[in-house]
Amino acid sequence: YLTGSRVAMNPDPYRGIWGGQYCRDSPIQTTRSCNCQKDHCQASDRYVEQLEEILNYEVSKKKVAGMFIESIQGYGGSVQYPKNYVKQATELVQQNGGLYIADEVQSGFGRTGTHFWGYQGHGAKPDIVVMAKAIANGFPFAAIVTRPEIAKTVGNYFNTYGGNPIGCAVASAVLDVIKEEKLQENSLRVGTHLLESLAKLRDQLPNIIGDVRGKGLLIGMEMVTDKESRKPFPIEKMNAILNRCRNNGLLLGKCGNFGNVFRIKPPMCITIEDADFAVNVLEDAIRKEL
Repeated sequence: YLTGSRVAMNPDPYRGIWGGQYCRDSPIQTTRSCNCQKDHCQASDRYVEQLEEILNYEVSKKKVAGMFIESIQGYGGSVQYPKNYVKQATELVQQNGGLYIADEVQSGFGRTGTHFWGYQGHGAKPDIVVMAKAIANGFPFAAIVTRPEIAKTVGNYFNTYGGNPIGCAVASAVLDVIKEEKLQENSLRVGTHLLESLAKLRDQLPNIIGDVRGKGLLIGMEMVTDKESRKPFPIEKMNAILNRCRNNGLLLGKCGNFGNVFRIKPPMCITIEDADFAVNVLEDAIRKEL
């Protein structure tokens, strides 16, 4: 049998064909105008219809293998989908015989604040959940959680490094710390404050900062050269801002197809004071590169 993959349209309320100011499950919305009602996102319906076209015309009927989806895109640009998209899209895939694989490597373990797992915020029910990175706070460790009937299909698979006892001990300790130190609650409180502060900065610099998005402490800030065209900010200026931030004690990353999105994913233990420091350093670096 030949294997194949299809890529559905990226349901991005900021850059996508559909979407706007009422579409995200986030304390901060895009400033893009929108025809949706506050309680119903039409953009989600349209993106799901586009996915349905792929399933109807580009793959064999009822023979979908599965759909991989991050609850919030990480390296792809910290893209946050329209409300209800993940639930509707994954249910459609499951109805067509496929599995919903939730990638919680970046969005899991309380980082989004409202839920321990990102997919819970979408009301979706995955068949497989993959997790890593935060599971052991940097120690090399990963895990897959699924139903017994799915796990049995790979029962003969063997991994020399699987079940590492040190990794298991570290991961267990990390789970204890997340619970005892209320890091999920901290992600929601500090993350919301950070998002609101960055949104104020966006409003001050609307022709440079195109969008602020995210949930909890999984945040993206997209840089542009013009508010209307949304032309990506030059990569050399992105790098210059990153270097200024680093020299002043702030580490950020960049992501997205054009490398024009600041990737803001700090430790879940940061404080309001840390968040304010970050915004001040970032604002200073941006203004010096204008």
